[in-house]
Amino acid sequence: MRTARSRDRYRSPLKNSMFALFTVSCALAVTSCSGASDTPKTSPTPSAAQPTKSADPTEAAKKDAVATYQAYWKEVEKLYADRSGKSTKLKQYAASAALKNVESDAKQAHDHNRIHSGKVTLGNPTVTELDLKSKTPRATLSSCLDVSQWKVVDATTKKPLSLPSDRLTKYVIKSEVERWPGGWRVIRDEPQGKRC
Repeated sequence: MRTARSRDRYRSPLKNSMFALFTVSCALAVTSCSGASDTPKTSPTPSAAQPTKSADPTEAAKKDAVATYQAYWKEVEKLYADRSGKSTKLKQYAASAALKNVESDAKQAHDHNRIHSGKVTLGNPTVTELDLKSKTPRATLSSCLDVSQWKVVDATTKKPLSLPSDRLTKYVIKSEVERWPGGWRVIRDEPQGKRC
């Protein structure tokens, strides 16, 4: 039986200052560490974030980067909701430190009998920088991440857990995606500490 003290030791990702997946005080601040060793050995199965066909390669790249980022968050939702972690295709949309941190934080929640229900809403995901000329094309995105409808619940009872009332539930998040041989991948997600 879990004591109150052991429950207090669990730091939900919503409160965790090292992984701000939900609030500015939670961490999703990761460093970009892409390289040859990160490149998947096989191409992933085609996904919802299919490349866009457009006469303008810059606009097509922006649309593809945004589509990948939106698909990434849908898979993050699935991962946090499923203690087995088997219902997600997160690796089709994330890589490097972004993937490692999301998987690690979800595992921590699951190990403490926590899952997340509801949804994350991305408001106005916009490409703010785009570099298509480098060896690994890269885009920087800015979005308004709304986690107010993403609830932390006890996996057994399905009852919501109480969280700090002053936490940010809608905030600006800056993200980086790279175009790999198998498609765009989210490699970094950083909350900016600003409400939106």
